[in-house]
Amino acid sequence: MLLPKRVKYRRVQRGRMKGAAHRGTEVNYGDFGLVALEPAWITSNQIEAARIAMTRYIKRGGQVWIKIFPDKPITEKPAETRMGSGKGSPEYWVAVVKPGRVMFEIAGVDRAVAQEAMRLAANKLPIKCKFVSKEETGGEQE
Repeated sequence: MLLPKRVKYRRVQRGRMKGAAHRGTEVNYGDFGLVALEPAWITSNQIEAARIAMTRYIKRGGQVWIKIFPDKPITEKPAETRMGSGKGSPEYWVAVVKPGRVMFEIAGVDRAVAQEAMRLAANKLPIKCKFVSKEETGGEQE
């Protein structure tokens, strides 16, 4: 599971997920990508489940890049605790994903295999996703 080694602040506020992604909207490393169509918090467990689904399907061929990192701690108070007495303790980590963000990239496999691998990964995520290629997003051309 992904989580930061250290953080400056142990607890953060919830924030907003308004608007589209400004960064990370192009396929840079691989040939194909998986783009988010909705805003969401993607937990480190969901990222890991999607990664495992993709790598299992492509077996040992190809390479996978994870372009999102869970760097936001989410706190929860224990069950049956009264209101007050401060903010809860950090329970898990999430990546804030906005529409248009490329979450995963894949290279070294043909389009049909990449598309099926990304479909399996998208099923592990709580949002609608779209399969794209490098040409469609206007990523770095060689």
